[in-house]
Amino acid sequence: MAIELLVVHAISLPAGHFGGPYVEDLFLGRLDPAAHPDFAQLTGLRVAAHFVINRLGAITQFVPVGKRAWHAGVSEWQGRQGCNDFSIGVELEGDWQTPFIPIQYEQLARLYHTLRNHVPSLSSITGHQHIAPGRKWDPGPFFDWNLLEHFLATTCGETSWPLVWD
Repeated sequence: MAIELLVVHAISLPAGHFGGPYVEDLFLGRLDPAAHPDFAQLTGLRVAAHFVINRLGAITQFVPVGKRAWHAGVSEWQGRQGCNDFSIGVELEGDWQTPFIPIQYEQLARLYHTLRNHVPSLSSITGHQHIAPGRKWDPGPFFDWNLLEHFLATTCGETSWPLVWD
């Protein structure tokens, strides 16, 4: 199925904490549930986004673009269910009560432009909260869609990181 959508998420592990190995551990299936009390609820969870943009703007790719990532869950966009089948998931390191950092928006815009150069069917960006309303909150009230629009309009797609496609 053609990739048409980029879904923006927010993640912090434990909740409200940034940095550290826990997001990577979760996406690689090696998160130790004993490492923090909040992690017990994540035991056995199999989830991953294609990309993570941390608070310093570093981008890490976890899933090849041409493969399905398990980031959207039960979801619907423009009448189509199962957004994992036709979307790319990007997690921003953040939470529902902390503003994101401008470099995260800039890197998200750069990533989107780079992806569009390789995936012409990619045409839209939305939040997890928009494809799973009532079930998901992210990227949340502090995500500045206007700032993302600014960076999309002013940022070119040139990147310095290699992307894995298949």
